[in-house]
Order: sequence, then structure tokens, then C-alpha cells
Amino acid sequence: MVRIGVYTTDVDALFPHYGVIAGRLAAAGVAPTTTMLCVARLAIPGQLIELDGTAVA
Repeated sequence: MVRIGVYTTDVDALFPHYGVIAGRLAAAGVAPTTTMLCVARLAIPGQLIELDGTAVA
């Protein structure tokens, strides 16, 4: 099982680039469950995206 949580401060800015993430996962043969959340801010000022992943073999 693979799960990815995506936290972003700007969903509209993320979508044009999300294909890179999806492409790399697909190339590795992984089709994770993904949740994307828009948040007001992240822990590091200026940070636009944070990924949280869980993999269980």
C-alpha cells in the first residue's frame, strides 16, 4: 500500500506541475491513493508544497 498526502498553499499553481509527480510514480509502477489539501500556510515561510508519504510492504 502506498499513500501520499499533498499539502499546498496554492492548488491552482500546483496542478500544472503535478503531472511530474504522477509520471514518476507511474514509471515506478506505483498508483498511490492521494489526498490533496489546500492550506493557509506551511511550516517554512515561502514553502508552497509539502508531501507526506506512507508505504507498507
